[in-house]
Amino acid sequence: MGGGGGGGGCKEEWGWELQGLTHVDEKGRPQMVEVGSKQVSQRVATASALLWAPDEVMSLLDQSTGEMQGRKGPVIATAIIAGTMAAKKTHELIPLCHPLMIEGCSLEAERVGKNELKLWCTVRTSGKTGVEMEALTGVSVAALTVYDMCKALSHDMVIKETRLERKTGGKSDFSREQREL
Repeated sequence: MGGGGGGGGCKEEWGWELQGLTHVDEKGRPQMVEVGSKQVSQRVATASALLWAPDEVMSLLDQSTGEMQGRKGPVIATAIIAGTMAAKKTHELIPLCHPLMIEGCSLEAERVGKNELKLWCTVRTSGKTGVEMEALTGVSVAALTVYDMCKALSHDMVIKETRLERKTGGKSDFSREQREL
């Protein structure tokens, strides 16, 4: 498959059609979405991740405080800081994301089963593009931080179900809760 100059569109050169993709041009090359003509609106997105961990890891969780004290320090507090830092750096990690002025970022963690910890990241901005990728990046790095801080006890942890829960602002809203009804 060539990428050279000349020729046809995306289907001819690459064998697939664009079908509504916004981050590729008519020839299938990556492009950053133009947001100059979009209206500024309040944008909010929440993403979640589920971390399964064996008993020896989950035994660190103090039910009264919601914190896990590991050898490297307070696990949940560190994950919150790491997730916030990651959300702020999303445009440096995901090539076609716009840099944003994040107005708020909050992370939460809660035990949701005997061996599961659920994490949420909510990001807010007033801007011309959404914050879904910032929320997904924040929750992903928070989950990875929990893994890193607890791996001395067990490598048998699984990060799963990382997903967008809801977003508001822009041309469309999304809520996983409404989709699953």
